[in-house]
Amino acid sequence: MQFFSRSGPGLASSSSEITANHAGVRLEERVEVGAEKTRIDSWISSRIRGVSRARIQSSIRSGLVAVNGRTVNKVSHIIKGGDMVSCMISKLQPLKAEPEDMPLDIVYEDEHVLVVNKPAHMVVHPAPGNANGTLVNAILHHCRLPIRAFANNIQISDTEECSESSDSDIEEVCVDQCSMEEVGVENYEALVRPGIVHRLDKGTSGLLVVAKDDHSHAHLAEQFKKHTIHRVYMSLTSGVPNPSYGRIEIPIARDSNNRIRMVAVSGLNNSRHTRYAASRYKVIEDFMGGGAALVQWRLETGRTHQIRAHAKYLGIPLLGDEVYGGTKDMVLSLLRPRTPPTYHGHLSNIISKLQRPCLHAFSIGFKHPHTGEFLRFSCPPPDDFSEVLDQLRSISDCCAKI
Repeated sequence: MQFFSRSGPGLASSSSEITANHAGVRLEERVEVGAEKTRIDSWISSRIRGVSRARIQSSIRSGLVAVNGRTVNKVSHIIKGGDMVSCMISKLQPLKAEPEDMPLDIVYEDEHVLVVNKPAHMVVHPAPGNANGTLVNAILHHCRLPIRAFANNIQISDTEECSESSDSDIEEVCVDQCSMEEVGVENYEALVRPGIVHRLDKGTSGLLVVAKDDHSHAHLAEQFKKHTIHRVYMSLTSGVPNPSYGRIEIPIARDSNNRIRMVAVSGLNNSRHTRYAASRYKVIEDFMGGGAALVQWRLETGRTHQIRAHAKYLGIPLLGDEVYGGTKDMVLSLLRPRTPPTYHGHLSNIISKLQRPCLHAFSIGFKHPHTGEFLRFSCPPPDDFSEVLDQLRSISDCCAKI
């Protein structure tokens, strides 16, 4: 059993004014005359794509940014039109993944692939702020592999999309490429991806397939790229979509007002940097006269936060999804008017326990990279999801009898 290293050409910089070297990314640019005043970290983030806001802020605090020749250390420093900004985005340090003896819920395993049921709140692989306790740490121990050093800020996507959040918060995407501009030559050549072909959000539970060899990785990655992987998710939503089943084909872009959030973009607004995204949905159950629903999703693409962004676009944010509008107050505002006052306290207790978006990767199917056999696996939602579902179902049934 052997995991693998990868190397390859780097990606070109997205701006002629940005140059990459082994130490990081350098930017020297004058703010457009007449531009509105803005924060230095926000402005730099808009000029350098593919670099997280956290990394930019770290560089500012480290004294690597100057305005009109003077070093600034505050990320909230205000710049105006005509200012000359010079910055060096600090070098990314390689991360180390150490084997950790952690329980793995293994649904299937052979000598080539591994299918695991990831618990909610577990990060898939190490990243700044999450060096330990990840799925990769557990896999290294399970497969009896040594400590692995690999490049920081790996770009992961089914095309070229990448996450900018510090906790690698991605719904489901396929490992495809990494940027030499981001990792540096010495880190790039040492890059090790221990079997991870796709990822789930930190808060999303459910099934992931892991490759154990080069051939399996390449074969599975190609299936993700061609969108032939069978993927079914289950979610609890605030409200019920209308119609109760359908297909949503709305491009997704990063929200310019909140870089950790994606937004569905349509019509005349579809001028920003977007990615094609398509999902199919179907209501399995609805509760309390349309206050909430159990909704099944089938992904045709695998964009960052695709289901969460599409659910928000449909006006049915996921229960517990604070980032996309499924706040506790919003959920209760839909449920309370549809239930007798005697149930309001019970509802508040249920909703107050939500600690994540109610989203579960229920099923995954793929062609085995060595045998060619199509394999399909499924697993029920975990207890936190199931308990909320059971309580909503119980209250809804009681209300229907009144």
